[in-house]
Amino acid sequence: MIVAPSFLTADFSQLESEIKSIASSPWLHFDVMDGVFVTNKTYDHTMVEQISKWSSQVFDVHLMVMEPELVFQAYADAGADLITFHFEAVKCSVFDAIKVLKQLGVRVGISVKPDTMIQLLEPFLPYIDLVLVMSVEPGKGGQAFLPQAIEKIKWLDEKRIELHLQYLIEVDGGINVQTGKLAKDAGADVLVAGSYIFNRKDRHQAIQELEHV
Repeated sequence: MIVAPSFLTADFSQLESEIKSIASSPWLHFDVMDGVFVTNKTYDHTMVEQISKWSSQVFDVHLMVMEPELVFQAYADAGADLITFHFEAVKCSVFDAIKVLKQLGVRVGISVKPDTMIQLLEPFLPYIDLVLVMSVEPGKGGQAFLPQAIEKIKWLDEKRIELHLQYLIEVDGGINVQTGKLAKDAGADVLVAGSYIFNRKDRHQAIQELEHV
């Protein structure tokens, strides 16, 4: 299991040491919020650029912003390896958004909010690298895992097998050992975890626990 720590709950006054404390994880998850698509607002592409000085992890950028296509270039230039945008947020066609990201040389992810049918993504599955299943309502940390996410994961896993595709299934929200195991058993490959990791003294151990759910 790939673990992608989300550092929203980290101590931003000591960000370098906070990022280095989760260096044993292969991925690092960036939660980008604009205060429009979701209620909260976080940081922009300059955070990706800043952290690239301290980390060689895979930079997994989740854009919870309206018209994400307008900022693809900035995040790619800043060092994003994988950029996930929301189906509900693009103004251009989803196929055009995928094409732009591929031209920028980054891996492509798509996500939907919990109340959006996952089946709407079926036309795009052959062309992407990752689907992010939101197991909480996007916009803030610390929420409880939504059980309906499991059915979405199972559907994506079944489609991946049926269509002979290789995309990864990532799950974000309310992740701990118990919910991580449920997600893994349903077919997930990547777990995003914030509070579960950053609220622990031994963050390496927390990462290992999720890697081996």
